[in-house]
Amino acid sequence: MTDETTGPGRTPADPPPAHPRSADATADATAGIPAWEQRFRAPRIGLPEWAEHAPDHSLFVSNATGTFELYAWDRATGTQRQATDRPHGTTDGTLSPDGQWIWWFSDTDGDEFGIWMRQPFTGGPDEPAAPGLDPSYPGGLAINRDGTAVIGRSTDEDGSTLHVVRPGQPPVEIYRHRESAGVGDLSHDGALIAIEHTEHGDAMHSAIRVVRTDGSTVAELDDTHGGSEELGLSVMGFAPVDGDSRLLVGHQRRGRWEPMIWDPLTGVQTALEIDLPGDVGADWYPDGSALLIEHEYQARSELWRYDLTTADGTGSALSRVDTPAGTVSGATARPDGTVEFLWSSAAQPPEVRSTNGTVVLDPPGMKAPGSVPVTDVWVDGPGGRIHALIQQPPGPGPFPTLFDVHGGPTWHDSDAFASSPAAWVDHGFAVVRVNYRGSTGYGRAWTDALKHRVGLIELEDIAAVRAWAVSSGLADPEQLVLAGGSWGGYLTLLGLGTQPDAWALGLAAVPVADYVTAYHDEMEALKAMDRTLLGGTPEEVPERFEASSPLTYVDAVQAPVYISAGVNDPRCPIRQVENYVQRLEGRDHPHEVYRYDAGHGSLVVEERIKQVRLELDFARRHLDAGGRLTTGEEQEEKKKATTE
Repeated sequence: MTDETTGPGRTPADPPPAHPRSADATADATAGIPAWEQRFRAPRIGLPEWAEHAPDHSLFVSNATGTFELYAWDRATGTQRQATDRPHGTTDGTLSPDGQWIWWFSDTDGDEFGIWMRQPFTGGPDEPAAPGLDPSYPGGLAINRDGTAVIGRSTDEDGSTLHVVRPGQPPVEIYRHRESAGVGDLSHDGALIAIEHTEHGDAMHSAIRVVRTDGSTVAELDDTHGGSEELGLSVMGFAPVDGDSRLLVGHQRRGRWEPMIWDPLTGVQTALEIDLPGDVGADWYPDGSALLIEHEYQARSELWRYDLTTADGTGSALSRVDTPAGTVSGATARPDGTVEFLWSSAAQPPEVRSTNGTVVLDPPGMKAPGSVPVTDVWVDGPGGRIHALIQQPPGPGPFPTLFDVHGGPTWHDSDAFASSPAAWVDHGFAVVRVNYRGSTGYGRAWTDALKHRVGLIELEDIAAVRAWAVSSGLADPEQLVLAGGSWGGYLTLLGLGTQPDAWALGLAAVPVADYVTAYHDEMEALKAMDRTLLGGTPEEVPERFEASSPLTYVDAVQAPVYISAGVNDPRCPIRQVENYVQRLEGRDHPHEVYRYDAGHGSLVVEERIKQVRLELDFARRHLDAGGRLTTGEEQEEKKKATTE
């Protein structure tokens, strides 16, 4: 199941000023539009990025025109300007540190293969940002205030490469390796480059190398050790101060993600005693004196400040940054000491808020209706306790129930606003989201459990939660729908074949359907991930690819199948989807396929609405024999009757 992104009817006009319409105007705009469609159509704004040396210059993503695009915002004047305008949308962009340039990635029809472009912040023609570099998949970008940029690339032919690009000079390659690697960060003075790499062959656990701009090595940090207990590292950023070589690094040495400070010039590693459960991320405050801590625990998140000037190892340096209960999807500390953050909950639509008590940007037009809150369920499973998030319509169960499986696989569902699950609740479904083994946010062991028996492990956890949902009276066992997008779409097709008696319907968006063909056709970085997950290539471990491929079990599928796929998708390429569809056609099995002109999902609002509408219609036609399903409008009437 694909859903909206922020930071994924087209018109070239600039958006109106960011202020709410009158109540009457909003009512007119929403008249006759079902609540579930309003959630998609309501304008969204992502967390604004600001230029390090020009903090009044900001860049944000919005769907104000009906397609997610980049917008420039001059905070001093209040002026907003649409910076990109492409049929398939644009979300990958950044500002140069001096605030004078907008860099954005230009691919073709959503295929993620292209080049970096740039345009003046105040407007003007686009131009190639790095003339001389051929198109590629992006591998990170860092820009210095003098205009020097470090650009990461990957191609099937070259593997991973990094290039230093100085104004007016041709790109200089400073790094090359067959395995995955990318730009981590560039030091504030532009002298040091941090590279995340997987030269050891484990794409799930990166090491870090710091090099000079000529590519010569300064220092290495590697927790993989080449053993069964490999640990990952991540680059969180260099200190934002000239002459300060400290690098903020994420590590897993205590069984979870948490930050430390490493100085690659001296080799000194400074542990940070942050006594919080769950995973901990961090970023610098602008003056380098403190860290903004992002804490994730049990599908919620919150913010803290860690004062480096008073840290004494006892945790007294830690103070809470006030945010509501729910999910913080991104945060940034401003030069004036305030923190801006993108917040939402399952019940409340997202807002860009500030710790000064204001809403930073209020998008124009209709407002997204809220939805129902989530409840938490913990279920005993074969690998430990499984966390699931439940949303349900009013009234008694059992309900037709959608198991909405997240992608990734190293990702997790959280108490955050999502239009697609809310649409199913509007139509009378309970929605269950399972943070299966492989999900992040529950410790390293839970994430790293996903190896070799790929797909089958996750489905064991989903089966345990399914059994709970039926036994608890929540779910109607005759109307269980397995659904998901990307890795969730893969698990949907695999589950329909390996658990054929369990599911009444399957809805798979941009899925892996034929694992062997997908491996050979997908982008190079995902090939590396598959080799890590399965222990080799299809030629080296054919039995594992066969056991984990939905195509292996297609003849056992009993439930009707709906598949949607982007014809330009580099992650779950279309050829392997067609192989699976041909097998269904050969059996004359009930199925429908929707192919659309985009990549791994769509950034066009009306296209997303169309896809959800098609899925809802497919479910109605195949599940409504008992008359249990309702339209969104009928569900609203039921809700009113229950309230009254």
